[in-house]
Amino acid sequence: MTVDVDVIVVGAGPAGLLVAGDLARAGVSCAVLERRTERSPLTRAFTVHARTLDELDARGVAEELIALGTPVREFKLFGRTALDLSRLPGRFPYLLVTPQYQTERVLEGRARQAGADIHFGSEVTGLAQHPDAVEVRVRLDGGPDRVMRASWVVGADGMRSVVREALGMPFPGRPVVHSVMLAEVRLTQPPTAAMAINSTGDTFALVAPFGDGFYRVIAWQRSDQPSEDTAPFSLEELREVTRRAQGTDYGMHDPRWMSRFHSEERQVPRYRDGRVLLAGDAAHVHSPAGGQGLNTGIQDAANLGWKLAATVQGWAPPGMLDSYQDERHPVGRRVLRNSNMMLRMMTVPSALVAVRNAVTLASTKISFTARHLAGQVSGEGIRYPAPPGAHPLAGRRVADLRLADGRRLYEALRDGRFLLAAGPGVLPDDVASGYGDRVEAVAIARASATVVLVRPDAYIAWAAAGDAATAPQIRAGLTRWCGSPAQPVAQPA
Repeated sequence: MTVDVDVIVVGAGPAGLLVAGDLARAGVSCAVLERRTERSPLTRAFTVHARTLDELDARGVAEELIALGTPVREFKLFGRTALDLSRLPGRFPYLLVTPQYQTERVLEGRARQAGADIHFGSEVTGLAQHPDAVEVRVRLDGGPDRVMRASWVVGADGMRSVVREALGMPFPGRPVVHSVMLAEVRLTQPPTAAMAINSTGDTFALVAPFGDGFYRVIAWQRSDQPSEDTAPFSLEELREVTRRAQGTDYGMHDPRWMSRFHSEERQVPRYRDGRVLLAGDAAHVHSPAGGQGLNTGIQDAANLGWKLAATVQGWAPPGMLDSYQDERHPVGRRVLRNSNMMLRMMTVPSALVAVRNAVTLASTKISFTARHLAGQVSGEGIRYPAPPGAHPLAGRRVADLRLADGRRLYEALRDGRFLLAAGPGVLPDDVASGYGDRVEAVAIARASATVVLVRPDAYIAWAAAGDAATAPQIRAGLTRWCGSPAQPVAQPA
């Protein structure tokens, strides 16, 4: 079947835009179909964590986004309990508060510059899989449906994903919290902390700056909840709940947007069905506790993009595309579990608040526990599974090492290739010959006898030291992750 484009990405949210940018950077033809006619200035997500900033740094857009947001180095939990993010590894020991539309704007600019075709006002109404392609029905600007054909489809179209529904894929889970109030307001007396959070058990409120003079407020109360999440609420009701949770309403006024929502916990059993893959909220949704949604979706996309590009180009080793499920599904499951735990702690009955506060405060005073919690919240603690006998570094986040040529390692990742890295003079001559289209050999600035193969998503694919770092062993590692050095003709997976 003749295809119109290599990959169709459904949804122009953060996950869809990042995977589209990665595909286009790799030379894969890509079209993004977005139902909305224009980007909305209203958004729910506003937190960008450290590991997500790492991924954006490896794509050259982290600094642009950071300039639009507010760094927060301490993540307040309950009472006097706060999580110190300043000791996180890497260049971004903080979380960044910035509205989702700013993240989308930056990622859209990158994707368009790389060559992705992005179409707003393009509503996907269904799809059909064939052995060698996928047919997607799309309605352009409210007109009649037409059919587009692609070798692969990525469904990044949110919680109510049309792609997921067209596949008939179950989305098991349940609602977890109802009638949460969201608003964007101005404040007469802004909080001194960059992000103000507190929970009394019967109420919860979060206040965070958007950087444009408005503040995001998220508030909830146990009592007096309406039966429908669409029920309106007044600014005075928002003020009252915030006062009960935080002792002040900060003089909030002039709301530009107010809405209720309910939160659910759901995850599909598999992220791939034939030639269709799911990412972001189309694959998993969870409570907003910890600000994980946007970040988990972007990290899904960072994991998927290079694997799908390798598959389209024909050099992906067997099983590479299926490793997307193997690596990201457990992460999604862990995020659901962790966000559920945080939500339950936020909403404990008021009689247990003092106990909760004491336990969490004590936990964060233990260095190991504090580091573990910071790693889980920030994403820096994610480690992918490695085969038995693999080097201890395999599957871990790679550090942003200084290279002998003056670049940072994350800067060297920006063309989307693997990096084969070791200390000066350690790599055998021409050990990466034949892989120039997908691997760059680099020397790190400090002496190190360990050889590491770094994936395009800034995780270590393979590592060896001593007798295991011989030329034949390095070539075997390259073959395992980067296929044959001879560029093959693309074949159906």
